[in-house]
Amino acid sequence: MSDPSVSTPEDGSSPLHRRAIGVPLTGDIELVERVSSLIDQAREQVASYANATLTMTYWQIGSLIDTEVLRGERADYGSQILVSLAHELTERFGRGFDRPNLSRMVKFARQFPDSEIVASLAHKLSWTHIVALLPLKSDEARKFYASYVAAGRLTVRELKSAIGRKAYERREIADSQLGPGSMVPADTFSDPYLLDFLGLHDGYLEADLEAAILRDLEAFLLEVGTGFTFVERQKRMVIDGKDFHLDLLLYHRALKRLVAVELKIGEFDARDEGQMKLYLKWLNRCERQDGEEAPIGLILCTAASREQVELLEMHKDGIVVAEYWTALPPKEELEQRLHTMLRNARERLTRRELPSVGDD
Repeated sequence: MSDPSVSTPEDGSSPLHRRAIGVPLTGDIELVERVSSLIDQAREQVASYANATLTMTYWQIGSLIDTEVLRGERADYGSQILVSLAHELTERFGRGFDRPNLSRMVKFARQFPDSEIVASLAHKLSWTHIVALLPLKSDEARKFYASYVAAGRLTVRELKSAIGRKAYERREIADSQLGPGSMVPADTFSDPYLLDFLGLHDGYLEADLEAAILRDLEAFLLEVGTGFTFVERQKRMVIDGKDFHLDLLLYHRALKRLVAVELKIGEFDARDEGQMKLYLKWLNRCERQDGEEAPIGLILCTAASREQVELLEMHKDGIVVAEYWTALPPKEELEQRLHTMLRNARERLTRRELPSVGDD
């Protein structure tokens, strides 16, 4: 007589029989998932440790070569020694130790001389990330992109895209309008934004821009900066019985504050400042939650009217104005335009800091 406590499915097979023939039970599936999770975590840890060890080893090799060969008494023929060393190491260890890679290791050690900083970066950036940073011309740019990768966990492809789109230079332009008393933290926004991924052409309407940004929201948030998440489109605000609508409402997790975004077709108008101030006051009163900082605003225009922006000093009220481009210029033109914008921004910043007539 069969045991009634042991259920038998309609096909007549018992749990033991199903397990024996390879059919997993519910409990078995859960166990498989838990064990698989442990294996995946272990593999990630091993990969991370291996990457960090490899990066640190390359830095140590570069530092040793630089100290003992290239900057020592034998510096005159250091290049020949590097060729010989590359040949010997390749014979002994295989790929990865040819002369170009040894030169990268030396450059890595020179550009990042602090071993503690390198040890920290090694856990967040791969050697391929490091190689992409080496051609950059300034320490500030390298530090910016290294932090950018670490904060956003960017792939090498995303890093190269950010470098190609001049993210560091555009961040400098944005920060140049943040004078004393700014409510907007530095390194929050870029200027101009390169929204070429939206696929828009001349003659588009504001609604077209909003729709395109929402369609490609992930790419837009990456362009805005790491840490942003989408909250709402056309945020409705009722003030004095009238409806007002904010184009986009974002949230910045690291800054712990709401970010209001207004999209404008055409040049910045001084009246846009009053509208954004109204929205920020409402968000601060009605939407800000405990533990959050005061909301800040971003006004995106096709032209920023930078002299007006400078005179209004909107950064003190937590408002930034930035241009957006819906087509990425050729590389040479992009570099020239950004260079001009950055030079003008620094000149304005210098004028702002100079004492006025009559000051001691």
